[in-house]
Amino acid sequence: MDTSARISRADELLHWPTDEAGARAVQDRLRAHVRLDETGPEPGFDGTVVGVDVAYDDERDVVAAAAVALDARTLAVVDEATAVGPVSFPYIPGLLAFREIPTVLDALDRLARTPGLVVCDGYGLAHPRRFGLASHLGVLTGLPTIGVAKNPFVFRYEAPGPERGATSPLLDDRVAGDVPEEVGRAVRTQRGVKPVFVSVGHRVDLDRACAHTLHLATAYRLPETTRAADSLCRKALAGA
Repeated sequence: MDTSARISRADELLHWPTDEAGARAVQDRLRAHVRLDETGPEPGFDGTVVGVDVAYDDERDVVAAAAVALDARTLAVVDEATAVGPVSFPYIPGLLAFREIPTVLDALDRLARTPGLVVCDGYGLAHPRRFGLASHLGVLTGLPTIGVAKNPFVFRYEAPGPERGATSPLLDDRVAGDVPEEVGRAVRTQRGVKPVFVSVGHRVDLDRACAHTLHLATAYRLPETTRAADSLCRKALAGA
């Protein structure tokens, strides 16, 4: 992992919050470390793009995480890893990262390759507190991250055009003033299918995040990174 991160990941994990107030305080403190001044790697860069995802067994309070590395040009799977651990935080909307990140970090650490980009099945800045899973994971690892979610959470959008590549802004109307804030974009990855919702995580801008999403969604609605990680974490959970 990138050791240039300006916080100590070990300290953060050691003092991982266990309640809502503690988690919100962590979000408020770490949000200032999100880097929004970098473009990020180009789609098809020379390196690996990694998808991460988790699956839960609520009866056993167990979470399984998967990290799948794809060649960023060919999208061939070149590495994969899983980790299984206890769910150590309650289910609270807006704080799901605290249920997932410790096990996701474990899976990422088991990869033999350092990711050039991490794609999360969730949100980055498209989060009520502007610090979703993709931003949190990016700050802790120092890696470029983006969020690609299946639904718009609490935000408003107009349907993008029907063609692949059409986009429309994901807007937060709750901000002060007359102009809503663009927190991400709805992206039509395949003609005639529902859009996905892309947001910046860390060290990647929104244009580049959308371009990566389209590059990775070759034949289906979701990026190949997400599809591969989803399948792998479910297998890991079944075998746990």
